[in-house]
Amino acid sequence: MTNAPAPAFDAVDIIRAKRDKKQLSADEIKWVINAYTDGTVADYQMAALNMAILLNGMSREEIALWTNAMINTGERMDFSSLHFPTSDKHSTGGVGDKITLPLAPLVSVFDVAVPQLSGRGLGHTGGTLDKLESIKGWRAALTNDEMMRQLDTIGAVICQAGSGLAPADRKLYALRDVTGTVEAIPLIASSIMSKKIAEGTGALVLDVKVGSGAFMKTEEDARTLAQTMVDLGKDAGVRTVALLTNMSTPLGLTVGNALEVRESVDVLAGGGPSDVVDLTVALAVEMLAGAGKDISEDEVRAALKDGRAMDKWRAMIAAQDGDNDAPLPVGKEQQQILAPTSGVLTKLDAYDVGVASWRLGAGRARKDDPVQAGAGIELHAKPGDVVTAGQPLMTLHTDTPERFERALATANTSFEIETDATPTPARLIYDRIS
Repeated sequence: MTNAPAPAFDAVDIIRAKRDKKQLSADEIKWVINAYTDGTVADYQMAALNMAILLNGMSREEIALWTNAMINTGERMDFSSLHFPTSDKHSTGGVGDKITLPLAPLVSVFDVAVPQLSGRGLGHTGGTLDKLESIKGWRAALTNDEMMRQLDTIGAVICQAGSGLAPADRKLYALRDVTGTVEAIPLIASSIMSKKIAEGTGALVLDVKVGSGAFMKTEEDARTLAQTMVDLGKDAGVRTVALLTNMSTPLGLTVGNALEVRESVDVLAGGGPSDVVDLTVALAVEMLAGAGKDISEDEVRAALKDGRAMDKWRAMIAAQDGDNDAPLPVGKEQQQILAPTSGVLTKLDAYDVGVASWRLGAGRARKDDPVQAGAGIELHAKPGDVVTAGQPLMTLHTDTPERFERALATANTSFEIETDATPTPARLIYDRIS
């Protein structure tokens, strides 16, 4: 009887090295990622290593090696056969962030293919796939052949990522979620970028949110995360830039799945809230530049006004069996919150609004929970607006009225009105990182 070969490294030695603030070698990182993915390294050992990384950080070289090791646990997509260059966008998540919906068809108007592999929501942030699944018949799961065909013929696809992309990330993310290590910037950056690099896009624009409704609460942390991800993209040969954008207040005037689809269609029809339009256009210009297209902001706005982006949207939805003309779901019950006094709305906290929407049924607490397509919140005023006592500030929607009590408890504390304040609109984009 022969003994199994001894492992190349020992998990405890690697944990100790990072605990003692030492730099891990390429071989150590490759081994520990592969060994965790195949079960050789136990959850409790990887949890200890994650905590050491959270506390002591990683160098740029270590993060790049860690990201590459995660990519190499799965497949890489190849879009070189397409007739168009590719460009993609990733948002770090927020409240009312429906930007992907109008953005993908808008960019494809200019002969740039957008392979937007998206996810579902968890907690107070919404998921792109949940939103689109409120459209009758629309399906998120596509084969690679279906995706490639849609990109080649229409130029845009929004669908769920296949299980073959960076499988190490699925295990690591689930572990981080239950061990208090989600906030580790090296692990956030490698989680996001391993999937985006494996996806094979030629250019990537990162929308890194800052504020109460975002993962990064301070501009300093958001800037660090953005620069780390931009560096990872560049090191992998992907043209990468990041915008730091405001998530202290919800984006647009809707939070919730079908509500956000309706607002996105308004934007594609040449209307919609100015903040959603402005951010969509800014990101589109960056995505087009990354793909080598020198398209002005005015030209991009024109594609929203003249119906070209809407045509792409309808083709994209129909290709995934969605019924463009079916009415969107509406919550069976509504309840309004009225302004208690007159003045200027000075605060509308994104996190509180997101939690209230989640409590109405628009989000999930666990990944297998169902969501209500029609649940959510309509906003009737934004910070900087002058309001009068008794004016509706927001309308809450749900199919289950017993949810109102807990949602109202949060929504009622989400806003502030000052009688003598000067109306001042909030900044939307803080900075550009390249």
